[in-house]
Amino acid sequence: MLTDFLQAPVMAPWSPFSLHLLLLFLLLLPLTRAHRFSVPNTSFNHLVLAPDQGKLYVGAVNHLFQLSPELKMESVAVTGPVVDSPDCVPFHDLAECPQAQLTDNANQLLLVSSRTQELVACGQVRQGVCEKRHLADVTQVLYQAEDPGDGQFVAANALGVTTVGLVVPLPGRDLLLVARGLAGKLSAGVPPLTVRQLAGPQPFSSEGLGRLVVGDFSDYNNSYVGAFSDAHSAYFVFRRRGARAQAEYRSYVARVCLRDVNLYSYVEMPLICHGQGLIQAAFLTPDTLLGAFSAGTSQAQAALCAFPLADLDRRMEQARRLCYTTGGQGPSGMEEATVEYGVTSRCVTLPPDSPESYPCGDEHTPSPIAGRQPLEAQPLLQLGQPISAVTALQTDGHTIAFLGDTQGQLHKVFINSSHGQIYHSQQVGPPGSAISPDLLVDSSGDHLYVLTAQQVDRILVAACPQFSNCTTCLQARDPLCGWCTLQGRCTRRSECGRAAQPNQWLWSYEDNHCLYIQSLLPAHHPRQEQGQITLSVPRLPTLAMDEYFHCAFGDYNSLAQVEGPHVVCATPPQDQMPPNPIGSDHVTLPLALMFEDVVLTATTFSFYDCSAVQALEVAAPCRTCVSSLWRCHWCPQSSHCVYGEHCPEGEKAVYSAQEFQPSMPQWELSVPIYVTRGEIQRLDNAGDLHVTLYDCTMGHPDCSHCQAANGSLSCLWCGDGQPACRYGPLCPLGAVEQLCPIPSIDVIEPLTGPPEGGLAITILGSNLGQAFNDVRNAVTVAGQPCNPDPSLYRISARIVCVTSPAPNGTAGPVQVAIKSRPPGISTQNFTYQDPVLLSLNPQWGPQAGGTQLTIHGQHLQTGGNISAFVGDQPCPIQEPVCPEAIICHTMPQTEPGEAVVLVVFGHVERKLLTTPFRYTANPQLVEAEPSVSFRGGGRMIRVRGTGLDVVWQPLLSVWLEDEPRVKALGIQAQDVNQRRSCGAPAADPQACIHLESGLVQCSTLCSVNSSSLLLCHSPAVPDGALPKRVFFVLDNMQVDFASASGGQGFLYLPNPRLAPLSHEGITHPYHLKPGHVLDVEGEGLNLGISKEEVQVHIGDGVCLVKTLTLTHLYCEPPPQAPQPTNGSGTLPQFVVQMGNLRLALGPVQYEAESMMSTFPVEAQVGLGMGAAVLIASVLLLTLMYRHKSKQALRDYQKVLVQLENLETGVGDQCRKEFTDLMTEMTDLTSDLEASGIPFLDYRTYAERAFFPGHVGCPLQPGLEGPGEEGHSVTVCQGLTQLSNLLNSKLFLLTLIHTLEEQPSFSQRDRCHVASLLSLALHSKLEYLTDIMRTLLGDLAAHYVHKNPKLMLRRTETMVEKLLTNWLSICLYAFLKEVAGEPLYMLFRAIKYQVDKGPVDAVTGKAKRTLNDSHLLREDVEFQPLTLMALVGPGACGAAGNSEVHRVPTRVLDTDTITQVKEKVLDQIYKGTPFSQRPSVHSLDLEWRSGLAGHLTLSDEDLTSVTQNHWKRLNTLQHYKVPDGATVVLIPQLHNGGTVSQSLGQTGCPSGENTPMLEDGEEGGVRLWHLVKATEETEGAKVRRSSLRERERSRAKAIPEIYLTRLLSMKGTLQKFVDDTFQAILSMNQPVPIAVKYLFDFLDELAEKHGIEDPETLHIWKTNSLLLRFWVNALKNPQLIFDVRVSDNEDAILAVIAQTFIDSCMVSEHKVGRDSPVNKLLYAREIPRYKQMVEKYYEDIRQSSPASYQEMNSALAELSGNYTSAPHCLEALRELYSHIHRYYDQIISALEEDSVAQKMQLACRLQQVAALVEHKVTDL
Repeated sequence: MLTDFLQAPVMAPWSPFSLHLLLLFLLLLPLTRAHRFSVPNTSFNHLVLAPDQGKLYVGAVNHLFQLSPELKMESVAVTGPVVDSPDCVPFHDLAECPQAQLTDNANQLLLVSSRTQELVACGQVRQGVCEKRHLADVTQVLYQAEDPGDGQFVAANALGVTTVGLVVPLPGRDLLLVARGLAGKLSAGVPPLTVRQLAGPQPFSSEGLGRLVVGDFSDYNNSYVGAFSDAHSAYFVFRRRGARAQAEYRSYVARVCLRDVNLYSYVEMPLICHGQGLIQAAFLTPDTLLGAFSAGTSQAQAALCAFPLADLDRRMEQARRLCYTTGGQGPSGMEEATVEYGVTSRCVTLPPDSPESYPCGDEHTPSPIAGRQPLEAQPLLQLGQPISAVTALQTDGHTIAFLGDTQGQLHKVFINSSHGQIYHSQQVGPPGSAISPDLLVDSSGDHLYVLTAQQVDRILVAACPQFSNCTTCLQARDPLCGWCTLQGRCTRRSECGRAAQPNQWLWSYEDNHCLYIQSLLPAHHPRQEQGQITLSVPRLPTLAMDEYFHCAFGDYNSLAQVEGPHVVCATPPQDQMPPNPIGSDHVTLPLALMFEDVVLTATTFSFYDCSAVQALEVAAPCRTCVSSLWRCHWCPQSSHCVYGEHCPEGEKAVYSAQEFQPSMPQWELSVPIYVTRGEIQRLDNAGDLHVTLYDCTMGHPDCSHCQAANGSLSCLWCGDGQPACRYGPLCPLGAVEQLCPIPSIDVIEPLTGPPEGGLAITILGSNLGQAFNDVRNAVTVAGQPCNPDPSLYRISARIVCVTSPAPNGTAGPVQVAIKSRPPGISTQNFTYQDPVLLSLNPQWGPQAGGTQLTIHGQHLQTGGNISAFVGDQPCPIQEPVCPEAIICHTMPQTEPGEAVVLVVFGHVERKLLTTPFRYTANPQLVEAEPSVSFRGGGRMIRVRGTGLDVVWQPLLSVWLEDEPRVKALGIQAQDVNQRRSCGAPAADPQACIHLESGLVQCSTLCSVNSSSLLLCHSPAVPDGALPKRVFFVLDNMQVDFASASGGQGFLYLPNPRLAPLSHEGITHPYHLKPGHVLDVEGEGLNLGISKEEVQVHIGDGVCLVKTLTLTHLYCEPPPQAPQPTNGSGTLPQFVVQMGNLRLALGPVQYEAESMMSTFPVEAQVGLGMGAAVLIASVLLLTLMYRHKSKQALRDYQKVLVQLENLETGVGDQCRKEFTDLMTEMTDLTSDLEASGIPFLDYRTYAERAFFPGHVGCPLQPGLEGPGEEGHSVTVCQGLTQLSNLLNSKLFLLTLIHTLEEQPSFSQRDRCHVASLLSLALHSKLEYLTDIMRTLLGDLAAHYVHKNPKLMLRRTETMVEKLLTNWLSICLYAFLKEVAGEPLYMLFRAIKYQVDKGPVDAVTGKAKRTLNDSHLLREDVEFQPLTLMALVGPGACGAAGNSEVHRVPTRVLDTDTITQVKEKVLDQIYKGTPFSQRPSVHSLDLEWRSGLAGHLTLSDEDLTSVTQNHWKRLNTLQHYKVPDGATVVLIPQLHNGGTVSQSLGQTGCPSGENTPMLEDGEEGGVRLWHLVKATEETEGAKVRRSSLRERERSRAKAIPEIYLTRLLSMKGTLQKFVDDTFQAILSMNQPVPIAVKYLFDFLDELAEKHGIEDPETLHIWKTNSLLLRFWVNALKNPQLIFDVRVSDNEDAILAVIAQTFIDSCMVSEHKVGRDSPVNKLLYAREIPRYKQMVEKYYEDIRQSSPASYQEMNSALAELSGNYTSAPHCLEALRELYSHIHRYYDQIISALEEDSVAQKMQLACRLQQVAALVEHKVTDL
């Protein structure tokens, strides 16, 4: 049976029927209870979540389950049992492992790879091998090793041994990090930590990847708890013995870089949670490692500790630094870091910058590193059960931890700063069943998935909706829940739309209570009248302008008016009120304050009916009316009970008792009394009769007050119930108390006094005597008699007495004894203490006063009446007086000098004789600048003067007028006086204060830099506020800004305005390419600030400001993407800080480069792969010798440091150059808006494209001589017939094939004839396209049988040249509209960069170039100059211009005169096409100085220096022309003496200007400019060495300084190269229809001939378009633009064009140390460009096909572009000359073709020949 089984998969034998039954059983049996999943008799091991889809996967014994987010089972895979043995490697034959038996397959590792949509599952059997399954269906196995090797043993094969892992996403691939413990005898070869492949031929193999090498596995049996990762590192938490041969286990955390596939970066360190044993579970939040510790799994105590990730990383970096640089020794000499795990590596001593140079380690750095110093933490929380699972959620700014214990309980913990609090616990799993470490929170943060061995549960993270009202919501103390006031429900903070506003979302952990109605005014209301009630509701939320509250009285609603915390509502009218209940005089309605349909708070409100009151007591209606609870009055005549003053007119009311109640309780109330007769008659009184109503309780709060009252009032102290003073008859007999209680002392003021006595002490309390005689000798203080003052005595309540002298330190209570009764003793003690003055700070101040003086001492809070003096002047004290310090402010003094400080404590004085206060001369201000600021303020103002360091608190202040308007603008001015508290730090001066004049004074505190310099920041002034005065406050002095700045007043200007970085808006990210400078547009940017004061930040990085103009800010961003600041999202924000103004302009997204650079990011701008390859070769050679000697290692480090310095220097130079270049290009863009890009007209463009080798006009119509008119007419007739004949497709194809078959018909002839045909057939482009298609088909058929990859490789046939011309015609519009601008900007950027450095006029070599063959390697010193070129009468370009103006021109002092003239012409004619400018050789340069000083400058004259047959060309340096000199271009009178003779100016200028290497060698004198040409000619060099040898020697000889020049040039131009390539290869603009048409045709040809190799098709498309057209356009901009291309510019364009060619190649771009420098420069970018090319081809292939109709329509439109009839005739004439050469062969070919015979094509050609050759016959 087993043998049969082993022939199938290694699974237990299940028949198909039984397997179906099992699946059905599993599908039916899972527990269907909501939010729970379980399968009987199945144990669960692991749980993972696919974050993209929310699906869950459960690894169980013998099964894998796929669940929906709601825990519904979607599929199940059976994984066991399996015939296996832990002692055997995977086998096929049972004989290989006799001890094998049927074994359950428990899941040991379960991971998700989101990129590949794969589930990685590793079981216990087969030595822990893994398999890959599809995430969409776990039954689908994607990979399973048939015969796994030992390198594919992944998981532990024993259940008790934990395996943890991570899927690490790297660019282009995923890797697997796996950590496991020791399990079984076969585990000895599996390291505890390995890096493994996830893809490739051998998934899960660790071959060639990192592994944690361990000397002896038994010494290091790591027990892993968890594996976690952040953006940069992976962390592993585990337990093991502390070191070799140590029995004690410790907790550890290890870290490796995610991109470190070799584990060179491994660092570990111990973790200690004080007093809590070993770590049992862990979880990593973005900023904290949470760990659950316990002394052992059987212990009943556990604790949660938090280790800040920043501290963890810092300590690990410290251990790594010590092991790299100090041999592991700490500053104290103790070993703080070592190399662990018994390997041979040791901590070493490398250069100090090694940790930064190798952030993730390297082959030569020590590893694995172990820190000896543990990271310690105090427990946040202690629990009664061991914790087995930890996870956490950070939301709404809070951290919530979820802890699962070993008894199946889930605890929710709120972590607040340094402690944790359990706010909810619940039983999840069966009691006694531990919660698995796989405790997961879903991606939304709403649900928690809890795994136990028997079930999976889905639990709400926060069950806020279950709390139905505010009180239960807040009492639940769930930190995730709060009461959303306006929604009327308990919600998460994110679910409450206005949670950020005050009182909108109430949280139980803040001091928030539910909304409640504090008071109602009035408390009730008569139902007969409609009125208003006022509800006082504290913390009422604020509504928007169009939102309202309303009050609901039962079913009646009324709109509420809100005034602060008060809400006013109208009561319902009587007819909308329910009737009173039977037998009741009022109705009580529910009153609710509502927002929309949400009840915010509620109470009850009563409406009374006075008319119903009297019916309650028929026998006594009047008494019932006036004694009711309501405000009812009795009308005696009409016998009605009414409310208010509503008796009939003339009828007096009998008022209720309430009428005589005063608004405030009174002791006595005098009430008039009178008698009436009848209804309205009042009897006269003899006098003003009043009766006095009194209340014994008022004014008699205690017994002494009561017994001291007037005896006639019969007030007695009644002890019945609550003791009180009552009217005698109202006190029951026996309750009257004759003796008062002993005195009660509540307060003593002050509590301290000087030993000399004489201090008045106030004693407050009750029963302190009924008269002064009772207390005359009854008071003692601290045992000393105290003499009461009769004038200040208050019966029973207050005694003021004067202390007697006593020894220092005497202390005790105050006692008051009345009439020999027991004394009343205070709870407070009075202390006799001696105040001592110790020191003074500051010890000097200006005589104007205002200095804040701090007097330090002891016991200064002595007595209650303290005053200070400085000399004779009082020093007003600032409250409060503190025990050790008194603060006062000095008053003005008439003269400088010293004064003694005196403090008076009551009647006792103390002097500070040792340290007098010195008044100094007042400070003087002499200068203040700048004098302008934005209204936002914050600009640094530098104030200079004398004696400034004596000022205590210098301020810069501004007065603002119109206080109400200032308030409306948001300035919260505060009161001048603010009370401070002892021990609190000194508060900064308030920003704004109110002045008595009604103005508002806003100030900023200045800092004292020295005695002569203050640094102030300008105060902010809101828009609309009017600054009235700007001045300095120097303590008591005020100095106007104008006085300090020499009369210049301070000016506030409007705040600048900056546009968002992204044109799509401030919320859209700006895409920043590496190395680019940021250009920010705005208005008024430099009006109130300078460039140096502007701070620009991208996240936590700095963008260095390079240029600040009125409308632009240029800054250089950090080379690597900075981290976003807290709360700013996932992308760093671009923030401009101008003083106080903080302008956020949107997020910045760094565009990642396609290749991972192994070099520091600081060198990314301008560093190409060329430098990388050179560096790599040096590193390789160095590393080969490192193993042999320590000297090699030191050499290696030295080389590395040198190379890093080189890269950093190049990066800085590139950034500066690029900033200058961007400024120049910005100016150029402005010029182009006016003049436009100088595109060639179409006719010139076409002729240059068709005939690129012709210098002049390729088709200049021939001039007719005398007597040739007749012949000319005949020739024209013949050429017209030839044109008609060309319209015959058979004739044209026969002509082309016949010509190409002729041996003497050269390649140049073929190109020329093809271009002539292109011109002749330009008006019939549809026909020309058809001919080209036919010929291309023939060409493909020819190459298919040879080598199809060679097709279109060169221009060897006429069809290839026709294709080139056809593309030139079709892409002209694309050039003008899309690609022309970046191509022109690239050309101009090259020209600008070349002109900035010296260029040798003889050899053509330049300091700034990309081409090392044109590199000027010598260090030529030069200085830039600015010449002022005159333009006007008598000067070049002055036609029609009567006004002379100066044009500044940048030149170099090493420029030859011809070079200067070229640069001057470029400036004067910068908007003019080159062909319309005068020739540089037709003008002379004249230097003018003063009125008569005119000197004509030239390259050669009598002053030229000649030595040893070498004549040097004259330069500006030779003539000593100064900076700013005036020059003018004048017409040349003679043409001698110049080095390079002018070419004849014709209608077709060549546009070329070549170096003068071969000029001027007459008479044995050789010319030179910057360097002398080598004696050996290039021809001799060519004869002596091969091309490869020359390239190799040149690559080796390029010194470091020259390499930096090439790198700098490359980095500066990188943006323009990228922009050009992007324009050519981007699909952002619609692809030209001709390109799509051509590529579709090539696809058809490949399909027709059965070519399926994509590489061949790629080559065809590359050869036909990119290499045929675009490379030509890149190399020769003069074919597109009306410009002159110098030899240097041409050399640079050749390097860029070669880069483009390399990017189009299919083969891998390989470079080595022997590669030419030109190829190395762009080696790093070429893979990215290759991807652009491939994507371009793919996008075109997937776009909609180009139809024949669309193509023909486009060709018809293009056909009319070329309309030059004479040139077309000339093309036909030249075409006929070629026909004439092979006339006989063509005639023979036409006559041999039967179809041509029928069409008489040979005859028609003969007729053409007769007409053109003037052989008119009778034909």
